[in-house]
Amino acid sequence: MVPVSPTIPISAADETRKLAEAIASRRSAVRVFPFHAVGDDASAAKWDRFVREHAGGSLFHLTAWLNAVEQTFGHIARHFVALRSNDIVGVLPLFEIKSLFGGRMLVSVPYAVAGGIVADDREAIDALWNHVRALGEEIDANFIDLRSEKAQVEGLRQVQGYMGFRKTLPAHASEVLGWLPRKARADARNARNKHGLTVEFSQRRTVNVWRLYCRNMRRLASINYPLQFFERLVDGFGADAIVQVVRKDSRIIGGLVSFRFGETLLPYFVGCDERFNRCKTNHYIYMTAMECAVELGCTVFDFGRTRSDNKGSYNFKRFFGFEPTPLEYQRYVYRSKALPNLTPSNPKIQLVRQLWKHMPMSFCKAAGARLSKHLPG
Repeated sequence: MVPVSPTIPISAADETRKLAEAIASRRSAVRVFPFHAVGDDASAAKWDRFVREHAGGSLFHLTAWLNAVEQTFGHIARHFVALRSNDIVGVLPLFEIKSLFGGRMLVSVPYAVAGGIVADDREAIDALWNHVRALGEEIDANFIDLRSEKAQVEGLRQVQGYMGFRKTLPAHASEVLGWLPRKARADARNARNKHGLTVEFSQRRTVNVWRLYCRNMRRLASINYPLQFFERLVDGFGADAIVQVVRKDSRIIGGLVSFRFGETLLPYFVGCDERFNRCKTNHYIYMTAMECAVELGCTVFDFGRTRSDNKGSYNFKRFFGFEPTPLEYQRYVYRSKALPNLTPSNPKIQLVRQLWKHMPMSFCKAAGARLSKHLPG
C-alpha cells in the first residue's frame, strides 16, 4: 500500500501541483509577434485597451499616434506585441528610420515625449527587448532609442538630460488662476483683463495653430512638422485632441494643440505671434488649457519634456510652478557604430540654425516638413 501524506490529501496535492504547473506554463509561454495596426481595427482596439489600462502606457503608445507617424513620414512600422496564451502582456511601438543625419535607427517613439516597452512582467520585457535587438542587427541599425519614462531594460544605459514636468491640477477650473505661482498668475490675469485676450476651442482651428507653430519654430531655429501630421493626430484622437486659439480683438495671435490621455492633459504643439508678446499670450494659453483640462475631468497637467540645456523652456515651466523629473530614456548603440548628435545644441549646426531664423517663412514650412522625416524629435 502506498503511504499517503498525513497533512495533504491526495486531491489537494493534485490540485496544488496542477495549479503550479499551469502558472509555470503561462509564465514560460511568452511569444512575440510583429504588429501592424493600419487596417486591422480589432487588433488595434486590443493594443489600445492594453496601453490605456497599463500604468506605463502613454498617448504616444496608442495606435492613433503610431498611424499618424507612419502615414505622414513614411517610416517603417516595426511594432511588436508579446502574448501569453492569447492575452497581450506587452507592447513595443517601434519605427525604423532611415535618416540622412543619423543613418538607420530604431526609435520608440518618434516625435514623442514617451515610448518604449510597456509590459506586465520581466519575462515579457526581456522577450520584447531580445526581438528588437535582433531586428536591429538584422537591418544593420546604428542604435535603438527607447523613450520610456522609467527605464525598462536592465543594464541598458540611460540618456541624460531630458526632464519631464507634471503636476496635479486643482479640483475646479475657477481655482486654476489662484493655483499658479504669483508672477505667472499676474501675467495670466493681465492677459485676460488688461489686454483683453480671449480663447476659442475648436478643431477647425488646427491649421491656424500650425501656422503659428511654424512661426515659433523658425524663431527658435528649429524645423517644423508637416501640417498633415497635425491633421492626422487631431482626426485620430477625436475628442481627446483639444485645439485652442487665442485672440487679441479679432486677430488670432496664439494657439495650442493638446491631447487627453485618461485623466492627464498634455499640451504638445504651441505657437504664438511674437509681435504680441507684451500681451503674455503664452501665459494665457497655458492657463486656459489648464482650466479646460479641469473641466474635462483631468487631474494632471503634463507639461511635456524639455532638455535641461534648453533654458528658455525649462525656466518657463518652472515659472509656472512645475518641477523637473529626469526621464529615464535608454539607448543601445551597436558595436562599431557611431552615435550622431541630433540635438539642437550640437555646435556643428549652429551656423545653419542662425541662418534658418532669417529664411522666408514659406521656405521654412516646406523645408522643415521635408527635413523632419530625418530628425525624429
